[in-house]
Amino acid sequence: MSREEQEVIEVDGYRVACDGGEGGHPRVWLQIPNEHGWVECPYCDCKFVVKEGASAGH
Repeated sequence: MSREEQEVIEVDGYRVACDGGEGGHPRVWLQIPNEHGWVECPYCDCKFVVKEGASAGH
């Protein structure tokens, strides 16, 4: 059984919205922890990574 490769999206902020794309899932807002610099969507496993040099302000 092959697993699809996880989508990784670089973002400028620490709060992001994910809806899984067209026909995906309900929109959820995710908070990226400062200490990790990334968060995964609990619905689609898309990984959001804060771009290097992005401000830690919310």
